Amino acid sequence: MFRIAVLVSGGGTNLQAIIDRIADGTITNTEIAAVISNNPGVFALERAKKAGIPSQCISPKDFESRERFNEALLAAVDAAEADLIVLAGFLVVIPEIMIRKYRNRIINIHPSLIPSFCGTGYYGLKVHEGALARGVKITGATCHFVDEGTDTGPIILQKAVEVQQDDTPKVLQQRVMEQAEWIILPKAINLIANGKVRVVDGLVQISE
Repeated sequence: MFRIAVLVSGGGTNLQAIIDRIADGTITNTEIAAVISNNPGVFALERAKKAGIPSQCISPKDFESRERFNEALLAAVDAAEADLIVLAGFLVVIPEIMIRKYRNRIINIHPSLIPSFCGTGYYGLKVHEGALARGVKITGATCHFVDEGTDTGPIILQKAVEVQQDDTPKVLQQRVMEQAEWIILPKAINLIANGKVRVVDGLVQISE
């Protein structure tokens, strides 16, 4: 069975999408081995508990330095014996030591069509605020592997979403989640879990 560790920071809507798609068979050959949050008391941890998934909080506030936090985070991921690490709204910079150890085994979901509205400063609602401020007509989401840059790793899947004239950032955020994030993140996990994805010369190749 392919084991994934899901890292979260907030409500866990993408985590729930993964849980649901495993339950209904959309994602096959996969189990969530652990849910790890950097924030205590977030609803994502309740979602994990309800689904019977081992979960824990590792907060940087509980450590004397970022280095110690990074060590604890890596230790928790190692303990999960995960084949894949899934960043599902995880608002923490992944330490380089983890990226090196899990090269092309960490994926992230980003709420835009990379390379638009990505990089430092673009996360959560700020992505959608930027899109609306620029008057874009099409946005979407991107699932990609994580490398040492910010939203620069090899792209696995993308899905476009239409921007409506009267959208607010929150309304657009919800549509992007429903029409893109909750679709392509489970799909990417399923493809990877079943050996359909490989990275060649920095680009993703998918076999169906």
